[in-house]
Amino acid sequence: MNLGDEIERLRESLKRSEHIQTDLDRRVFHLKTLYDVSKDIFGTVEFDTILKNFLLMTMGNFGVIQGFILTLDVPSGETTPFVPMGFYDSDPSSLQNSARQLLLEGNATSPRFLPPDVACALPFAVGPDCSGLLALGSKLTSEPYNKDDKELLGTLVNNLVVALINARSFEDIKRLNQDLQERNIQLEKALNELQAALRKVEILESIKANLCKFVPTRVTRLIEESPTASLPESNEQDVSVLFADIEGYTKLSERLDSTELNKIIEEYFSVFMDAIYANNGDVNETAGDGLMVLFLNEDEKTNALEAVRTALTIREKAALINQEAIAISEPLVINMGINSGPALVGAAKFESLTGSRYTYTARGMVTNVAARVGAFAYDGAILVSRPTADRVKELFPLTPLGKFSLKNVSEQVEIFEV
Repeated sequence: MNLGDEIERLRESLKRSEHIQTDLDRRVFHLKTLYDVSKDIFGTVEFDTILKNFLLMTMGNFGVIQGFILTLDVPSGETTPFVPMGFYDSDPSSLQNSARQLLLEGNATSPRFLPPDVACALPFAVGPDCSGLLALGSKLTSEPYNKDDKELLGTLVNNLVVALINARSFEDIKRLNQDLQERNIQLEKALNELQAALRKVEILESIKANLCKFVPTRVTRLIEESPTASLPESNEQDVSVLFADIEGYTKLSERLDSTELNKIIEEYFSVFMDAIYANNGDVNETAGDGLMVLFLNEDEKTNALEAVRTALTIREKAALINQEAIAISEPLVINMGINSGPALVGAAKFESLTGSRYTYTARGMVTNVAARVGAFAYDGAILVSRPTADRVKELFPLTPLGKFSLKNVSEQVEIFEV
């Protein structure tokens, strides 16, 4: 190989080396630019700040003094952040509207909308509902934007899109957290209101439980149905009335002290209450040795049936208690009388110097006869009047005892034993 050929070969190698070095320098510059810009835009999650930082870094790296960047909300057609730099002689709103129109028409390189100062424009999409545009003025070196510049801008814009997507995701998460906090506040408020309501219910249930100890069930039911209303006035209603009385109560009270006597009576009456409530009875009055119970079912046969069934259960329960009784020398005997018919049922008001007092009861001859029939019973008998007997005779065996004259009752009363 002669010297000329060797020199030519060396020149070609030098050119290739220079080309490789130039390409390497370009790539290093690109990487450094990408690093600098990425560090700046990924250092925040504020959408507007990312756009502003990106524009400043890009203009600095390409050596331009004019540029703008904006994004467009596709559904509404409104521009969100619009960041212009160096367009001091231009109307910002006019520039923004031009860029907006350019994006809406989908042709980011249209000379109809780009200002004359813009030398390079690159559209981008942050998502299906958000598009954007980066526009840069001429370089200070007056060099045109070449293929490498556009490649670098494409890479930078791709990073920008990632940063903007992250920022939108952060905003979504932030908004969701705020919504969650608001919902938590609402839930806490609702929980407090619920707890307050539950406390009121507990108080009302406590009042109700204590009220039931002193007030007839019928009255508490009426109060529950209409707490603010007054009790209904008395009206005529069919009713069966049961009187239960402890035989020999006076003698028993003479033999036992009051504490022991009260304990025995409470034991018997507590068991009786279960039988009464199981048959829809309503204890209207209690005395030391007896009970007055009302059965108010609208069906005449049903209220009489419930009264008789209650009496039979009371007798059965009393017999079981008597078998287990140790505190007294002889068993207690419960006598019962039942009468049925129309009576004046409802609230009665009594006025006195100490104020007003209400009672809820059944008044009239039906109640008087039931009391007398009960007083006529002895040795644990269950006695019923003719009206009650006619209603239950097909369900219970009855023994006619005849007609009797009862205290304060003008006509004789026919009595039957169950």
